[in-house]
Amino acid sequence: MSKNNKRKKSTHARPGNDDGLSRKILNIFKNKPDQAFDFQYISEKLNIKDTKTRNKVIRLLGQLTAKDQLKQVDNKKFQINATDNFYTGTLDMTSRGDAYVVVEDLEHDIYISNKNLNHALDGDEVRVFVFKKREKTKSEGEVTSVLTRHKTDFVGVLHKKEKFGFVVVAGTKMYTDIFIPNNKMHDAEDGLLVKVRLIRWPEKDDSPIGEITEVLGIPGEHQTEMHAILAGYGLPEQFPPEVEEYANQIDTKIDNSEIKKRRDLRDTLTFTIDPADAKDFDDALSFKKMDNGNFEIGIHIADVSHYVKPGTILDDEAFNRATSIYLVDRVVPMLPEVLSNGACSLRPNEEKYTFSALFEMTPKGQIKSEWFGRTVTYSDARFAYEEAQYIIDSGDGQIPAETSLTNKSYKVDENIVEAVTTLDSMAKLMRKERMNQGAISFDKVEVKFNLDENNNPQGVFFKTSEDANKMIEEFMLLANRKVSEFIGKQKTKKTFVYRCHDEPQEDRLDALNTVVSKFGYNLNFQNKKEVTKSLNDLLEKVKGKKEQNLVDTLTIRTMSKAYYSTENIGHYGLAFDYYSHFTSPIRRYPDVMVHRLLQQYLDQKESANEAEYEDKCKHSSEMEKLATNAERDSIKYMQVKYIQDQEEQEYKGVISGVTDFGIFIEIIDNKCEGMVRLKDISDDHYDFNEEHYAIIGRKTKKMYQLGDEVYVRVKKADLVKRTIDFELLGSVEEVKMMD
Repeated sequence: MSKNNKRKKSTHARPGNDDGLSRKILNIFKNKPDQAFDFQYISEKLNIKDTKTRNKVIRLLGQLTAKDQLKQVDNKKFQINATDNFYTGTLDMTSRGDAYVVVEDLEHDIYISNKNLNHALDGDEVRVFVFKKREKTKSEGEVTSVLTRHKTDFVGVLHKKEKFGFVVVAGTKMYTDIFIPNNKMHDAEDGLLVKVRLIRWPEKDDSPIGEITEVLGIPGEHQTEMHAILAGYGLPEQFPPEVEEYANQIDTKIDNSEIKKRRDLRDTLTFTIDPADAKDFDDALSFKKMDNGNFEIGIHIADVSHYVKPGTILDDEAFNRATSIYLVDRVVPMLPEVLSNGACSLRPNEEKYTFSALFEMTPKGQIKSEWFGRTVTYSDARFAYEEAQYIIDSGDGQIPAETSLTNKSYKVDENIVEAVTTLDSMAKLMRKERMNQGAISFDKVEVKFNLDENNNPQGVFFKTSEDANKMIEEFMLLANRKVSEFIGKQKTKKTFVYRCHDEPQEDRLDALNTVVSKFGYNLNFQNKKEVTKSLNDLLEKVKGKKEQNLVDTLTIRTMSKAYYSTENIGHYGLAFDYYSHFTSPIRRYPDVMVHRLLQQYLDQKESANEAEYEDKCKHSSEMEKLATNAERDSIKYMQVKYIQDQEEQEYKGVISGVTDFGIFIEIIDNKCEGMVRLKDISDDHYDFNEEHYAIIGRKTKKMYQLGDEVYVRVKKADLVKRTIDFELLGSVEEVKMMD
């Protein structure tokens, strides 16, 4: 489209003496594999009217039957003869323009070349016909129909011509432009970033027809790009006025009549620990010493379900969003601010309605009793993780100014110091026990940015989990697990929302082992216990190494994806037989569902409708995936923005990926990732060696392999495409020799 500035027609013909007629005939049968047709129907569908070509159709029907591609069901009608070669799956596009269809219960994906996509796009649910079936490798097939479009809204740059326009869509997985008729342009200007809706895709056209629905702004501008990231995934930003109005009218005062219905814990020492820049505090811990030497530990969660009632426009909006979205410069909340930062935020020195899990625990973290229910609490203090970490490290309550949220030194009550240090001690024992049970310890480094007042990145820093973070995590895990067990272990099955995580597939583990062996590590897969021990050993050994971020990322990708379901299979990564999300209802809709169901069963009411909740679980899992992708895109955008002013700057990096068109390099100092294209390496012609995860020079036999350290120069940073191109300077050894 963009090359020829006109719409192209595609006959889908293959070379051959029948001008592609056999393929067209087969496509008619493939689209309706359960039906039989005669030559007259075929001729009409193909708009064939002359006698010569009609006779050719009859002859080809006979030939296709002789090849067993068709079967004759009576004297005149034929039917496709390969119903076992049809599958339904999800299309996964590659950046090269071809794709794979992922079919549940098939060991290998089905390869689809670009010419056999037949208008299918990334993420679409498709019907596919396999024409090359293989046992041990990927089969090859052709999309016969698109059953469900994954998305119809796209974001891209508008290029206007005299009588039409076309939108070049951002992203590497969209292989076609979108044609925009003049009357569907809606006064959008040339060169702007727009949101476009796909209207239809005529069978013989290479490009779909679309309509511009929103102008986002000038490409490359910060606000435009942030809006584009959300719009590209169909994620909301502003709340509809009617939802805001409804939320603002909710009575958020603490009422005595409501307090009487709850367990009153306002006199129990309670505090929150959150990131320093947190705006909402949806969980708190309480600590009380008991006469028998044990402790009453409370995990208190904002009672969102008290305010968000089923059947209201507020609940509908929260369900549709399903999750808060955390971009690098902003939070797009699931709930309006009056709730997320107000009534449902456990702010210090305020009474709040909460949903609590209370445990009597020994000093060694063993549980003696448990209680779940609605409460009212009072938060005595709020700490940042850094402040809590100082208390843990020093055992001292005198917080220095450089650690304090207020930048002023202050004294913490000795009861809170005792609570924090005791909880930390218990959490360490609980974590050790969890690891012994087979949990996997992921402490992946998070990339964060220092932003100025205009959201320009001034620096990059890395966030890692300290003891204070792990302490909070351990008690949140405890509440999530015990709530799930309480429902899951009841004699009569109750519909509930579980957080599920399946075991990793063997082929993924084998692939991981192949990669990490390049760094000198080896994994043991003899049994389930050895797998988790081996993975934990690997994650521990790479800490602080140049390859840590790469190995951490690859290990996470090896794991199955966690999801929500009413059918419990346990949580492999945490080594829990039962697990749910209970602790973050401000930002996750599944937690709201868990609160409602838990209260329903505490009230001895009947089990909820399983099918209804399963549908809600699937929606929540899908929205979580979209939000995660948007968050990653915003980080990638900020990395490109950070490095765009550093063209010609040289960096040391690690080869983090190898493909047949280039190698990916991750800069060690800032974790920014970019590509060196093979065509841009001038000292030799390099070929991709899949077995060794490497590229090898044809003449020099020089090898660049996954995990190798190299020096690169920033060649180009493209904010709109969110890509970084590097120039390869050579391996670390080569550059040292040149110096």
